[in-house]
Amino acid sequence: MEIITNTVDFYLEKETAVAIGKFDGVHIGHRRLLEEIQECKKKGLESCVFTFEPAPAVFFGFSDGRLLTTKEEKRLLFERMGVDILVEFPLDEKTAAMSPAAFATEVLARQMNTRFLAAGTDLSFGAGGAGNAELLRKLGPELGFQVKTIEKVCREGKEVSSTLVRTKVEAGEMQEAEQLLGMPYLVAGTVIKGNQIGRTIGFPTVNIQPGKDKLLPPNGVYFSQVRVGNRLYRAISNVGCKPTVSGKRVMGVESYLYQFEGDIYGAEIEVYLQKFRRPERKFDGIEALEAQLQEDIAAGAVWDS
Repeated sequence: MEIITNTVDFYLEKETAVAIGKFDGVHIGHRRLLEEIQECKKKGLESCVFTFEPAPAVFFGFSDGRLLTTKEEKRLLFERMGVDILVEFPLDEKTAAMSPAAFATEVLARQMNTRFLAAGTDLSFGAGGAGNAELLRKLGPELGFQVKTIEKVCREGKEVSSTLVRTKVEAGEMQEAEQLLGMPYLVAGTVIKGNQIGRTIGFPTVNIQPGKDKLLPPNGVYFSQVRVGNRLYRAISNVGCKPTVSGKRVMGVESYLYQFEGDIYGAEIEVYLQKFRRPERKFDGIEALEAQLQEDIAAGAVWDS
Protein backbone atom coordinates (compact mmCIF):
# COMPACT_ATOMS: atom_id res chain seq x y z
CA MET A 1 0.00 0.00 0.00
CA GLU A 2 1.30 3.43 -0.92
CA ILE A 3 1.08 5.97 1.91
CA ILE A 4 1.08 9.71 1.19
CA THR A 5 1.57 11.68 4.39
CA ASN A 6 2.91 15.01 5.70
CA THR A 7 2.50 16.74 2.34
CA VAL A 8 -0.13 18.53 0.27
CA ASP A 9 2.14 18.42 -2.78
CA PHE A 10 1.30 15.16 -4.52
CA TYR A 11 -0.35 13.90 -7.67
CA LEU A 12 -1.83 10.48 -8.39
CA GLU A 13 -1.30 9.48 -12.01
CA LYS A 14 -3.72 6.57 -12.01
CA GLU A 15 -7.47 7.16 -11.85
CA THR A 16 -8.86 6.44 -8.40
CA ALA A 17 -11.93 5.34 -6.48
CA VAL A 18 -11.85 7.28 -3.21
CA ALA A 19 -13.42 6.67 0.19
CA ILE A 20 -13.30 9.85 2.27
CA GLY A 21 -13.85 10.07 6.02
CA LYS A 22 -12.35 10.03 9.52
CA PHE A 23 -12.31 6.23 9.80
CA ASP A 24 -11.84 6.24 13.57
CA GLY A 25 -12.49 2.65 14.58
CA VAL A 26 -12.85 1.45 10.98
CA HIS A 27 -16.29 0.13 11.97
CA ILE A 28 -18.87 -1.71 9.85
CA GLY A 29 -20.18 1.59 8.47
CA HIS A 30 -16.71 2.54 7.26
CA ARG A 31 -16.33 -0.91 5.76
CA ARG A 32 -19.30 -0.20 3.48
CA LEU A 33 -17.34 2.71 1.99
CA LEU A 34 -14.31 0.48 1.52
CA GLU A 35 -16.41 -2.19 -0.19
CA GLU A 36 -17.56 0.41 -2.72
CA ILE A 37 -14.05 1.46 -3.74
CA GLN A 38 -12.78 -2.10 -3.79
CA GLU A 39 -15.55 -2.96 -6.24
CA CYS A 40 -14.25 -0.21 -8.53
CA LYS A 41 -10.91 -1.99 -8.84
CA LYS A 42 -12.68 -4.31 -11.28
CA LYS A 43 -13.05 -1.24 -13.55
CA GLY A 44 -9.34 -0.50 -13.41
CA LEU A 45 -9.43 2.19 -10.71
CA GLU A 46 -6.98 2.31 -7.81
CA SER A 47 -8.68 2.07 -4.41
CA CYS A 48 -7.78 5.09 -2.29
CA VAL A 49 -8.65 6.11 1.27
CA PHE A 50 -8.54 9.83 2.02
CA THR A 51 -8.45 10.98 5.63
CA PHE A 52 -7.27 14.05 7.49
CA GLU A 53 -4.29 14.07 9.86
CA PRO A 54 -4.92 15.01 12.59
CA ALA A 55 -8.64 14.29 12.69
CA PRO A 56 -10.76 17.47 12.49
CA ALA A 57 -12.19 16.94 16.00
CA VAL A 58 -8.66 16.78 17.39
CA PHE A 59 -7.42 19.76 15.35
CA PHE A 60 -10.32 21.99 16.40
CA GLY A 61 -10.17 20.90 20.04
CA PHE A 62 -13.49 19.04 20.14
CA SER A 63 -11.84 15.77 21.20
CA ASP A 64 -9.59 14.64 24.03
CA GLY A 65 -7.25 13.27 21.36
CA ARG A 66 -7.77 9.60 22.24
CA LEU A 67 -8.55 7.49 19.19
CA LEU A 68 -10.27 4.17 18.67
CA THR A 69 -7.76 3.49 15.91
CA THR A 70 -4.33 5.13 15.85
CA LYS A 71 -2.66 6.20 12.63
CA GLU A 72 -0.44 3.12 12.73
CA GLU A 73 -3.41 0.82 13.33
CA LYS A 74 -5.34 2.37 10.44
CA ARG A 75 -2.40 1.77 8.14
CA LEU A 76 -2.25 -1.86 9.23
CA LEU A 77 -5.98 -2.41 8.71
CA PHE A 78 -6.23 -0.61 5.36
CA GLU A 79 -3.31 -2.54 3.94
CA ARG A 80 -4.82 -5.81 5.14
CA MET A 81 -8.09 -4.84 3.46
CA GLY A 82 -6.36 -4.39 0.13
CA VAL A 83 -6.40 -0.60 -0.16
CA ASP A 84 -3.95 0.59 -2.82
CA ILE A 85 -3.30 4.15 -1.63
CA LEU A 86 -3.77 5.91 1.72
CA VAL A 87 -3.71 9.71 1.79
CA GLU A 88 -3.20 11.26 5.24
CA PHE A 89 -3.92 14.84 4.25
CA PRO A 90 -2.33 17.41 6.60
CA LEU A 91 -4.96 19.45 8.42
CA ASP A 92 -3.60 22.85 9.44
CA GLU A 93 -4.81 26.44 9.45
CA LYS A 94 -4.25 26.79 5.71
CA THR A 95 -5.84 23.55 4.57
CA ALA A 96 -8.71 23.91 7.05
CA ALA A 97 -9.52 27.29 5.47
CA MET A 98 -9.90 25.89 1.92
CA SER A 99 -13.33 26.47 0.49
CA PRO A 100 -15.29 23.27 -0.18
CA ALA A 101 -15.29 23.98 -3.94
CA ALA A 102 -11.53 24.54 -3.99
CA PHE A 103 -10.97 21.32 -2.04
CA ALA A 104 -13.14 19.33 -4.46
CA THR A 105 -11.52 20.90 -7.51
CA GLU A 106 -7.87 21.05 -6.52
CA VAL A 107 -7.46 18.06 -4.22
CA LEU A 108 -10.09 15.50 -5.21
CA ALA A 109 -10.33 16.15 -8.94
CA ARG A 110 -6.85 17.37 -9.89
CA GLN A 111 -4.40 15.88 -7.39
CA MET A 112 -6.18 12.60 -6.70
CA ASN A 113 -7.51 11.97 -10.19
CA THR A 114 -10.81 10.86 -8.65
CA ARG A 115 -13.34 9.09 -10.86
CA PHE A 116 -15.53 7.61 -8.13
CA LEU A 117 -16.04 8.83 -4.56
CA ALA A 118 -17.83 7.12 -1.67
CA ALA A 119 -18.85 9.23 1.32
CA GLY A 120 -21.10 8.94 4.34
CA THR A 121 -24.17 11.11 4.78
CA ASP A 122 -22.45 12.97 7.64
CA LEU A 123 -19.39 14.02 5.62
CA SER A 124 -18.17 17.58 6.21
CA PHE A 125 -15.11 19.31 4.79
CA GLY A 126 -13.76 22.71 3.81
CA ALA A 127 -13.85 26.02 5.68
CA GLY A 128 -16.35 25.91 8.51
CA GLY A 129 -17.24 22.32 7.58
CA ALA A 130 -19.54 23.77 4.91
CA GLY A 131 -18.81 21.06 2.37
CA ASN A 132 -20.91 17.91 2.37
CA ALA A 133 -21.86 14.91 0.25
CA GLU A 134 -24.67 16.84 -1.46
CA LEU A 135 -22.21 19.48 -2.66
CA LEU A 136 -19.91 16.78 -4.03
CA ARG A 137 -22.82 15.20 -5.90
CA LYS A 138 -23.47 18.57 -7.57
CA LEU A 139 -19.81 19.25 -8.39
CA GLY A 140 -18.89 15.70 -9.34
CA PRO A 141 -20.19 15.62 -12.95
CA GLU A 142 -18.30 18.77 -13.99
CA LEU A 143 -15.16 17.64 -12.13
CA GLY A 144 -15.19 14.19 -13.70
CA PHE A 145 -16.19 11.91 -10.85
CA GLN A 146 -19.26 10.02 -9.69
CA VAL A 147 -20.34 10.34 -6.06
CA LYS A 148 -22.13 7.63 -4.10
CA THR A 149 -23.51 8.51 -0.67
CA ILE A 150 -23.65 5.63 1.77
CA GLU A 151 -26.45 5.69 4.32
CA LYS A 152 -25.67 5.02 7.97
CA VAL A 153 -25.52 1.36 8.92
CA CYS A 154 -27.91 0.57 11.76
CA ARG A 155 -27.67 -2.17 14.34
CA GLU A 156 -30.44 -2.91 16.86
CA GLY A 157 -32.10 0.37 15.97
CA LYS A 158 -29.00 2.52 16.48
CA GLU A 159 -26.80 4.17 13.88
CA VAL A 160 -23.31 2.71 13.92
CA SER A 161 -20.79 5.50 14.55
CA SER A 162 -17.38 6.03 16.08
CA THR A 163 -19.12 7.75 19.00
CA LEU A 164 -21.24 4.65 19.69
CA VAL A 165 -18.19 2.38 19.49
CA ARG A 166 -16.36 4.70 21.88
CA THR A 167 -19.13 4.41 24.50
CA LYS A 168 -18.94 0.61 24.33
CA VAL A 169 -15.15 0.54 24.69
CA GLU A 170 -15.17 3.04 27.56
CA ALA A 171 -17.72 0.84 29.33
CA GLY A 172 -15.66 -2.31 28.78
CA GLU A 173 -18.43 -3.81 26.64
CA MET A 174 -16.01 -5.44 24.25
CA GLN A 175 -18.39 -7.96 22.69
CA GLU A 176 -20.79 -5.16 21.79
CA ALA A 177 -17.89 -3.12 20.41
CA GLU A 178 -16.82 -6.10 18.29
CA GLN A 179 -20.26 -6.28 16.69
CA LEU A 180 -20.00 -2.61 15.69
CA LEU A 181 -16.42 -2.88 14.49
CA GLY A 182 -16.76 -6.17 12.64
CA MET A 183 -13.72 -7.43 14.57
CA PRO A 184 -12.47 -7.43 18.19
CA TYR A 185 -11.04 -4.18 19.52
CA LEU A 186 -7.44 -3.81 18.42
CA VAL A 187 -4.46 -2.51 20.39
CA ALA A 188 -1.24 -2.77 18.37
CA GLY A 189 2.28 -2.05 19.55
CA THR A 190 5.91 -3.04 19.92
CA VAL A 191 6.80 -5.67 22.53
CA ILE A 192 8.87 -4.10 25.31
CA LYS A 193 10.55 -5.52 28.37
CA GLY A 194 8.37 -5.50 31.46
CA ASN A 195 9.41 -6.25 35.03
CA GLN A 196 9.53 -9.99 34.12
CA ILE A 197 7.67 -10.99 37.27
CA GLY A 198 5.50 -13.31 35.18
CA ARG A 199 8.50 -15.41 34.20
CA THR A 200 9.45 -15.99 37.83
CA ILE A 201 6.01 -17.39 38.70
CA GLY A 202 5.59 -19.48 35.55
CA PHE A 203 3.44 -17.10 33.50
CA PRO A 204 5.67 -15.34 30.93
CA THR A 205 3.91 -12.45 29.22
CA VAL A 206 4.39 -9.95 26.41
CA ASN A 207 4.00 -6.24 27.07
CA ILE A 208 3.10 -3.32 24.84
CA GLN A 209 2.71 0.31 25.83
CA PRO A 210 0.14 2.12 23.66
CA GLY A 211 0.56 5.83 23.01
CA LYS A 212 -1.45 8.42 24.89
CA ASP A 213 -3.61 8.86 21.80
CA LYS A 214 -5.01 5.32 22.09
CA LEU A 215 -8.38 4.88 23.79
CA LEU A 216 -8.16 1.93 26.17
CA PRO A 217 -11.07 0.19 27.90
CA PRO A 218 -11.35 0.18 31.72
CA ASN A 219 -8.39 -1.26 33.60
CA GLY A 220 -8.81 -4.96 34.06
CA VAL A 221 -8.31 -8.46 32.72
CA TYR A 222 -9.72 -9.45 29.34
CA PHE A 223 -10.07 -12.61 27.33
CA SER A 224 -8.19 -11.87 24.13
CA GLN A 225 -6.30 -12.99 21.08
CA VAL A 226 -2.80 -11.91 20.09
CA ARG A 227 -1.39 -11.93 16.57
CA VAL A 228 2.34 -12.60 16.32
CA GLY A 229 3.44 -12.58 12.71
CA ASN A 230 0.91 -14.62 10.76
CA ARG A 231 -0.32 -16.63 13.73
CA LEU A 232 -3.16 -15.83 16.10
CA TYR A 233 -2.91 -17.09 19.70
CA ARG A 234 -5.61 -17.39 22.33
CA ALA A 235 -4.57 -15.11 25.21
CA ILE A 236 -5.57 -13.31 28.37
CA SER A 237 -4.60 -9.66 28.73
CA ASN A 238 -4.30 -7.12 31.52
CA VAL A 239 -4.99 -3.48 30.69
CA GLY A 240 -3.63 -1.14 33.32
CA CYS A 241 -0.68 -0.33 35.58
CA LYS A 242 -0.05 -3.70 37.33
CA PRO A 243 -0.39 -2.22 40.84
CA THR A 244 0.76 -5.36 42.67
CA VAL A 245 4.24 -5.37 41.10
CA SER A 246 4.74 -1.81 39.90
CA GLY A 247 4.62 1.53 41.66
CA LYS A 248 4.57 3.38 38.34
CA ARG A 249 1.37 4.75 36.84
CA VAL A 250 2.23 3.74 33.30
CA MET A 251 -0.59 2.27 31.24
CA GLY A 252 0.17 -0.86 29.32
CA VAL A 253 -1.30 -4.06 27.91
CA GLU A 254 0.28 -7.29 29.20
CA SER A 255 -0.75 -10.60 27.65
CA TYR A 256 -0.23 -14.25 28.47
CA LEU A 257 -0.32 -16.33 25.27
CA TYR A 258 -1.46 -19.93 25.41
CA GLN A 259 0.80 -22.46 23.68
CA PHE A 260 3.48 -19.90 22.87
CA GLU A 261 7.18 -19.93 23.53
CA GLY A 262 9.81 -17.52 22.32
CA ASP A 263 11.53 -14.17 22.75
CA ILE A 264 9.76 -11.50 20.69
CA TYR A 265 11.09 -8.29 22.23
CA GLY A 266 10.94 -5.57 19.60
CA ALA A 267 8.32 -7.39 17.52
CA GLU A 268 5.10 -5.72 16.37
CA ILE A 269 2.05 -7.53 17.72
CA GLU A 270 -1.71 -7.03 17.70
CA VAL A 271 -3.83 -7.58 20.81
CA TYR A 272 -7.56 -8.12 20.26
CA LEU A 273 -9.60 -7.56 23.42
CA GLN A 274 -12.70 -9.75 23.30
CA LYS A 275 -14.39 -9.87 26.71
CA PHE A 276 -13.97 -8.19 30.09
CA ARG A 277 -13.26 -10.69 32.89
CA ARG A 278 -12.54 -8.67 36.03
CA PRO A 279 -11.26 -5.27 37.19
CA GLU A 280 -7.58 -4.69 37.84
CA ARG A 281 -6.75 -4.80 41.54
CA LYS A 282 -3.80 -4.71 43.89
CA PHE A 283 -3.13 -8.01 45.66
CA ASP A 284 -1.52 -8.49 49.07
CA GLY A 285 1.52 -10.12 47.49
CA ILE A 286 2.96 -12.21 44.69
CA GLU A 287 1.39 -15.44 45.99
CA ALA A 288 -2.10 -13.95 45.91
CA LEU A 289 -1.43 -12.56 42.43
CA GLU A 290 -0.19 -15.95 41.24
CA ALA A 291 -3.33 -17.68 42.53
CA GLN A 292 -5.57 -15.20 40.73
CA LEU A 293 -3.55 -15.53 37.52
CA GLN A 294 -4.02 -19.30 37.65
CA GLU A 295 -7.79 -18.77 37.89
CA ASP A 296 -7.80 -16.23 35.05
CA ILE A 297 -5.70 -18.41 32.76
CA ALA A 298 -7.84 -21.48 33.47
CA ALA A 299 -10.99 -19.48 32.68
CA GLY A 300 -9.46 -18.12 29.47
CA ALA A 301 -8.49 -21.60 28.31
CA VAL A 302 -12.12 -22.74 28.26
CA TRP A 303 -13.80 -19.45 27.29
CA ASP A 304 -15.56 -19.75 23.96
CA SER A 305 -15.87 -16.52 21.99
